[in-house]
Amino acid sequence: QVQLVESGGGLVQAGGSLRLSCAASGRSFSTYVMGWFRQAPGKEREFVARITWSGGFTAYADSVKGRFTISRDNAKNTVYLQMNSLKPEDTAVYCCASRAVPGTIYDYMKENGYSDWGQGTQVTVSS
Repeated sequence: QVQLVESGGGLVQAGGSLRLSCAASGRSFSTYVMGWFRQAPGKEREFVARITWSGGFTAYADSVKGRFTISRDNAKNTVYLQMNSLKPEDTAVYCCASRAVPGTIYDYMKENGYSDWGQGTQVTVSS
């Protein structure tokens, strides 16, 4: 099992930036993909971004492409989500998750393939 702890959320004005961090511990060596998901009030959880642990290959939801950047520091077992040009619609609880099993690029966008989840960090963007 992998333990994940997010940090870096907060309140920011529209157009501002935040950087989220996700620190992994435990059996992190078994991780294949790390993902960020978010859930806004009254909405289903949705995919935001993902990165493969070894090769660093990334993918993004269309709604954040060009504004968000996912990266990882293998030495620190930490994944980051740099969020720029934030919009009020980005307001949500952001969670990181780890996946141990390889799959297709479509699989990596689905939350049911991720086995371990952090508790989430709140991001609020004011207009």
